[in-house]
Amino acid sequence: MSAAAGGRRVVLGTAGHIDHGKSTLVQALTGEDPDRLAEEKRRGITIELGFAQLELPDGSALGVVDVPGHERFVRQMIAGSTGIDLALLCIAADDGVMPQTEEHLAVLELLGIARCVVALTKRDLVDEEWAAFMADEVRGRLAGGPYADAAVVPVSARTGEGLDELRATLAEAARGLVRAKDGSSARLPVDRAFSIKGSGTVVTGTLWSGQVAPGDELEVLPGGTRARVRSAQIHGQPVERAKAGNRVALNLAGVDTGEVRPGMLLAAPGTVEPTDRFDAWLTYLGAPGAPEALETGTRVRVAHGTAEVPGRVLLMDGRAALGAREGAYAQIRLDEPLPVSRGDRFVVRSLTPVHVVGGGQVLHAHPRRRTNLKPGEEALDAAGHLVEALTLKRKEISGETPAEGGTL
Repeated sequence: MSAAAGGRRVVLGTAGHIDHGKSTLVQALTGEDPDRLAEEKRRGITIELGFAQLELPDGSALGVVDVPGHERFVRQMIAGSTGIDLALLCIAADDGVMPQTEEHLAVLELLGIARCVVALTKRDLVDEEWAAFMADEVRGRLAGGPYADAAVVPVSARTGEGLDELRATLAEAARGLVRAKDGSSARLPVDRAFSIKGSGTVVTGTLWSGQVAPGDELEVLPGGTRARVRSAQIHGQPVERAKAGNRVALNLAGVDTGEVRPGMLLAAPGTVEPTDRFDAWLTYLGAPGAPEALETGTRVRVAHGTAEVPGRVLLMDGRAALGAREGAYAQIRLDEPLPVSRGDRFVVRSLTPVHVVGGGQVLHAHPRRRTNLKPGEEALDAAGHLVEALTLKRKEISGETPAEGGTL
């Protein structure tokens, strides 16, 4: 479906270790350089999110979000990954799986990204035997996880080897994808905000749900300021209506760049109420250098959408700690309010040293302060929200429901 029509498209996001060729591959596939900052050009790494459009052999198109690979920019990687439907994991054939490969894989899994394609980059730097060996190593690493069936495509951005096969593989992976987020009300996490002379404030992001059209009023959260949409674009083309699943740029009236910033959420007025706490099913993954167990009361960084705020994890029903790969009900107490909604995914990072250590899904966005679930509360809380929604989601994803506090 064309961008001009404002129709829904699949959003592709890159992932992978620094210097494994993500941006170079995106440029080879699309003809567009996603590195837009002078510092990125000088240093040869992606610092901010980059964007491009990938035309596929079947006539469809993917909006591409290129994320940083450096460990210092994992927050930007999480922000870029929150709106994607399909991941392109880049692993250099001469290097293999590295620390940020692992961290990015964890983020993709925690955010519930359904499908992944692996590009074995820099194929021209190794011989055929080594490329085959490395492809087997990658398949072995992915075995047993959600991306066990991911295609592994050797490619070289320099010579062009494998690019046509990768385009065809991405087209196949994108076919029939169902968006991870749904809903009729507009929600757009802001990942860029800037001013254009003569036009005013412009924001960009991936439209999570709903539709946006010129003339619509949106609420800037968590502050609550109102803005009116002057115009909307999808990949540089004006549209009469932007639908969920697209990379969108909105020209806003009524706000300046001091009032709407990356990390904020645009939403249909009155549909999302920011909260300083939420109930969740939380999974602790652990990480190299992180504690073996996550103790109740631990302070963490909570990433949701394009925002990240400090908070504290309180495990439910007397649970003292979570070991690696264990999950439990928890209440997340936040230092600053976040505009979360039931069903949203979030990622948890340790305070210091900073690692992705876990994450989960919001069960109730406005609970009372509690650390115990009364009988029946896990099925239906006082506000009428299904707190068991994540249990059903886990069954859908994994085919099984772990016991409360059990291992995922």
